[in-house]
Amino acid sequence: MADNAKILVVDDEPDVEPLVLMRMRREISSGQYQFLFAHNGVEALEVLKREGDVDIVMSDINMPQMDGLTLLERIAEAGLDLRSVIISAYGDMKNIRTAMNRGAFDFIVKPIDFDDFRATISRALQQLRQWREALVSRDKLVVIENELHVANNIQQSILPTDFPQGDGFQIHGGMEPARDVGGDFFYVEQLDNGHIALAIADVSGKGVPAALFMVLSRSLIKSVLRGDPAPGKVLGLTNALLQEDNDSAMFVTVFYAVYDPDSGKLVYANGGHNPPLHVRPDGAAELLQTTDGVALGVIADYAYAEQEIQLQPGDSVFCYTDGVTESVNSQDEEFGVDRTCQVFRATPGMDAQTANSATLEALKAFTGDAPPFDDITCLTLHRNL
Repeated sequence: MADNAKILVVDDEPDVEPLVLMRMRREISSGQYQFLFAHNGVEALEVLKREGDVDIVMSDINMPQMDGLTLLERIAEAGLDLRSVIISAYGDMKNIRTAMNRGAFDFIVKPIDFDDFRATISRALQQLRQWREALVSRDKLVVIENELHVANNIQQSILPTDFPQGDGFQIHGGMEPARDVGGDFFYVEQLDNGHIALAIADVSGKGVPAALFMVLSRSLIKSVLRGDPAPGKVLGLTNALLQEDNDSAMFVTVFYAVYDPDSGKLVYANGGHNPPLHVRPDGAAELLQTTDGVALGVIADYAYAEQEIQLQPGDSVFCYTDGVTESVNSQDEEFGVDRTCQVFRATPGMDAQTANSATLEALKAFTGDAPPFDDITCLTLHRNL
């Protein structure tokens, strides 16, 4: 599937096909991807039936004869082994949410950013490959082991591995999944104005339901911030979208911030998440003052307050999930916030990646052979001296 993956693009706009062929010509000429095209859902189903081995369907929502939402239903009914990605305008959030509930893996916003287009294809193919590998082995595994394996793959496949870097700052994140997978995730994106959007989150529960709710939460944050990246607005709109028809009563805690590398200003809002640590160059660390916002998906029309902090050269903001502070050793003692602060006091002036690594090493030394009860996730922003 890595070579000559088949991607069906469904859109009634006549300029989409030549645009995709032009912007993706290198991938096409190298045999990495093969693009097929249809102008509505009816044509798309005909192509899927004829080809039989399409890997990704990238579909617009509003089309004649059969729209993208109906197409998603037909794909689900047919049980086709592929991944669907929705292409739509930012303002069409209601339909985008419906698409996600009908099985869309991800979505991209018009006008198409082809860097995001390529990254979305790569993630979808990676997750599809992992899913297919899991299906091959499912007859050898008990049902619960198979579910946890799939959830773990989903969880890992969407986490960023390349981080924005600049002369004045560093960002690094990482996650070590527990044996029972949960719903931790982090997200980092460099915005058009050079600012950095970053988030860390923890979904309630464990297993496949938490992993799927994580994918939905992450995708909504990604889309919402394209319209207005202000932290309070991003959390408010994401909360409203998650709260609608939330029959499972799941929720997600989120710390979301926007960092200005030029000024060092960090604007943030907190949706029920663990307060990050503000670390000074000498290693002194204290909890960042945060708002008392509730977890997302619980209360409709909740207004999330914003706060800001001026990071000085050498300062860091260390974000984490409760898998860090609530990890326990064989004596059932928690690692806690104080031991987390001690990591920074012991080695002042750590860069972003070193801070994460040092925390994980301290956790392993503390917990020993005790199995982790939850995902361990860290995300560090460091302003260089």
